[in-house]
Amino acid sequence: MLFRHSLTLCKSLVLFSLLAFSVAAKEQDLSLPNTVTIQSGQIEGTIVAPEVQAFLGIPYAAPPVRELRWQDPQPVKSWSGIYHADDFAPQCMQPQRGILTNQYSGSEVTSEDCLYLNVWAQNGLKKAPVIVFIHGGGFFVGAGSMPLYGGKTVAEHGAVFVNFNYRLGPLGFLAHPELSSESTHGSSGNFGFLDQIAALRWVRDNIAQFGGDPSNVTIVGQSAGSMSVLVLQSSPLAKGLFHRAVGMSGAMLASEGPFKMRPLDVAENDGIRLQQIWKANSLTELRALPADRLIVPRTPDSPPVGPIVDGYVMPDSSKNIFAKSAQNDVPLLLGFTHDESFGGIGQVKGLAEYKQGAAKLYGERTAEFLKLYPASNDQEAIAQATASDRDNTMASAMDSWARAQIQFGHAPVYSYMFARPHSYPDGVTITNLDPASAGAYHTSEVPFWLGTLESFNLFRTTREWTQEDRQFSNAMLNSLLAFARTGSPNTDKLNWVRFDVKKPQLLELGNAAKLEPWPDESKLEFFRQP
Repeated sequence: MLFRHSLTLCKSLVLFSLLAFSVAAKEQDLSLPNTVTIQSGQIEGTIVAPEVQAFLGIPYAAPPVRELRWQDPQPVKSWSGIYHADDFAPQCMQPQRGILTNQYSGSEVTSEDCLYLNVWAQNGLKKAPVIVFIHGGGFFVGAGSMPLYGGKTVAEHGAVFVNFNYRLGPLGFLAHPELSSESTHGSSGNFGFLDQIAALRWVRDNIAQFGGDPSNVTIVGQSAGSMSVLVLQSSPLAKGLFHRAVGMSGAMLASEGPFKMRPLDVAENDGIRLQQIWKANSLTELRALPADRLIVPRTPDSPPVGPIVDGYVMPDSSKNIFAKSAQNDVPLLLGFTHDESFGGIGQVKGLAEYKQGAAKLYGERTAEFLKLYPASNDQEAIAQATASDRDNTMASAMDSWARAQIQFGHAPVYSYMFARPHSYPDGVTITNLDPASAGAYHTSEVPFWLGTLESFNLFRTTREWTQEDRQFSNAMLNSLLAFARTGSPNTDKLNWVRFDVKKPQLLELGNAAKLEPWPDESKLEFFRQP
């Protein structure tokens, strides 16, 4: 009996000592994370910098599995005790990347149970601007856990940073008549966007607990994330959930062109074709299939899967919504990179190949095209092929977005072209990128905006950043923060001008920052013609 009492006393003393240390450590701001209470319960994060905590893998919706596959996101169930938000949740189902690819992010755990978000915040903040980043990846790949999209540096500069996963591929964007029939709103297909809206509602309801201001939220997206930003600006379901928006290289304004949104009936027919490919006889059988069976390889003859005009999230095309001045009228920061493209003529080796490609693509309009993009030698042909493809597939889309906001809204637009190639070590091999010719490629601006340059060197050295690169990244990051705080990206380092439809100028972010004209509107109009 004496031994039992002594053991109990010892345990009590140990627990008391640990509790006393915990209280003292928090009072002295040592290495113990704070506990935060959100609507669904208490969470505890992890310290990632002297003044910054990360809260990783916070559920913002119920797992979309079994009967919840292809359903609108459902509320999270509350928990008792402390939820340890100290590690990333699985990525949504997607193809895996090889270790030599450009954005390899280490071990990639995927799951259909993937609706989680991450928060980075400084200790002691109140009413800080909130930046919510939406990852790209063509609506087929990507995750908030990718180091490229990390929020530590943004948080160190005084904003609360949030990113999240959303359903991808067929699990996020399958339309089907049976799904539309069972839905309370009579539509299907844009489940990934409904996830994004659920994440923004979570931010509205909980971000003050991390020191963020729910009345000052800036959404930022790149590529498919930028297309998502435009959808959110267009959707009545997102009204009031954000107050500024940044679109980097991605816009889908209409139901035609290189980036088009199919109507619901067309998308439902494509869903039936997918059902046939999966050899399922009913919606019940579709929901019973293993999730990894539903990752569809993108091939020219496979049914498309992606954003649609569904009548609910998107009651109409963005072009028509803006024309009615029905968009969420917020300040915009829009841009693209110097050397990106999606289709067009493609890379050419010289003048002859350039002219052949133009003739094949533009037919009887070839002479008009070559007048807009003239070339008299191989070097000029290579440059003009790149420029025309960029203008065709990216610059024209971002220009249309900017013009629609200026014509039908009141909030200002600022614009940029990122033209700073990355710095590479000699001899580096990257399977999906040629350092010698990549230039300012698609996605190359993201690490500069977010201060995540070193994300490329976590597993092997693929970049050789200079001090000038780091300083330029810091200047861009400060512009992003200024925009999030005030709606204007102007700082003492970077001077911006508002987009003017009569004389549009952008800020070229290259070896230095300088104002330059947008690509000539006559060039962009050439590509908009049917």
